[in-house]
Amino acid sequence: MTPEQVAAASKPAVLALGEAYNRCPTTLRRARLLGISGWAFYVTGRAGALGDVRAETVAAALGFIAPDAVADGWDAAARAVRPSEVAAASLAECCRWGEEVLGDVPRVDRLAALVERAVAAADASAMPLFAAWRAMPLDALAAGARAAAGLRLLREHFTGAHLVAVRASGMTPLEAVLAGPEGASGAMACGWPPPYPSVGPLVRRRLWAEAMTDRLVAPAFTALGPADGAELVELLTVARTHAQG
Repeated sequence: MTPEQVAAASKPAVLALGEAYNRCPTTLRRARLLGISGWAFYVTGRAGALGDVRAETVAAALGFIAPDAVADGWDAAARAVRPSEVAAASLAECCRWGEEVLGDVPRVDRLAALVERAVAAADASAMPLFAAWRAMPLDALAAGARAAAGLRLLREHFTGAHLVAVRASGMTPLEAVLAGPEGASGAMACGWPPPYPSVGPLVRRRLWAEAMTDRLVAPAFTALGPADGAELVELLTVARTHAQG
């Protein structure tokens, strides 16, 4: 497989597994222990690695979430706890989920190693969230925890690349969400209020942005080579099926 083929084939599993821990009831309990809502934990858990920045900066980095919705979560969390503490708690929950859910996936140690190689080789240019998270220290030693943390990083890399590709295509983040598979429901989930513009003319731009995303992420998988890249796709498929089961 070519690096772009690996990027395209691995993307659905990376996007799903890289954020699955956020839906875990134990993760939501961690948010309550910090004295914040699940939404505040999600926003600040993702962007807290940037440090004590303004909500406008967070909205620019997240991209696909409406600025008002970002501000609601970020400012609410900031009144109770420092962003870096929420980020650390989010990473801890990610690793916990990885140990519990991915720990018994066949060859999870190999999955973790391949994901870590891709993360290390990825280009962080114009991707501040990915760069910030890659710089975060990781103390986890268990393969399941390492795999989950690495998949979270790869997810931020894919998401950051997609934001760059969407802007290069001439679309706004809202237009990209509307032109995606979830349409208006996806826009509402991301905090964008209706009414929404027509998306018919945007479909071709969306397809171009998806292809450009794969091209931007491909260098991360170049380091694996064709055989290891194909193995990664296989292991991701197994891990996703295991996690869903």
